[in-house]
Amino acid sequence: MLAGCGVAFAALLGVAAFAPLPFAVTEPGMTADVLGEHDGEPVIRVEGAETRPVEGELRMTTINATSPDATVRLSDVVGGYLADDRAVLPRESVYPVGDSTEEIREHNEEQMRASQDAAVAAALGFLGRDDVEVELNLSDVGGPSAGLLFSLGVVALLDGDGSGGDLTGGQVVAGTGTIDADGTVGAVGGVPLKTHAARDDGATVFLVPRDECEAAEGNAPDGLRLVPVDTLEDAVASLRALAGDGDSVPSC
Repeated sequence: MLAGCGVAFAALLGVAAFAPLPFAVTEPGMTADVLGEHDGEPVIRVEGAETRPVEGELRMTTINATSPDATVRLSDVVGGYLADDRAVLPRESVYPVGDSTEEIREHNEEQMRASQDAAVAAALGFLGRDDVEVELNLSDVGGPSAGLLFSLGVVALLDGDGSGGDLTGGQVVAGTGTIDADGTVGAVGGVPLKTHAARDDGATVFLVPRDECEAAEGNAPDGLRLVPVDTLEDAVASLRALAGDGDSVPSC
């Protein structure tokens, strides 16, 4: 009897090992300096106002995930859980909308366009600027999580630190966060992986939505300062302070 149960259990494990599972495996993705160029084009193009030269970088961050139609098996899930540079998430949390790759791509592009519009509105509202045209070019990245960095990029190009200096203080600053037109910063997913992408590309400061500080701290790489923000105003104030002595800048 026991031998028969053992054979049945082994058979079930064999089936589970090869059965597709409803998870996505994620890892650190690319970063892009919103103050620079991407695919040979300026990420931020401004018309109707002079822009400032920049010294540092403002890097938006991403994660890579297995495609929505990929087959994820038990070995992938176990390997992802054991790895420091990967995470296993429910597939619906990574791809909450759409049943096909095309539907998901269209949804992500729509979110990115809305995020870019909100980012420009937030930046120009913060600066009190009118009659300025801003075009954002980062077409191969979807979703809303670069909103905060887009807004900061517009502020950096139009106003610097507000006192004649560079908003980044010459540092490589990275971060993530959605943004509303009123400047409110919202939470995003994949923050621990994004901190590693940022550090790999030279960042020493990472701006993180305050509600995700705990998640960011859990697996943050050495040499990366985590700065919590609730609004665009918070983020600008922290960057200005970091360019000085940095003592008044909050940390996670």
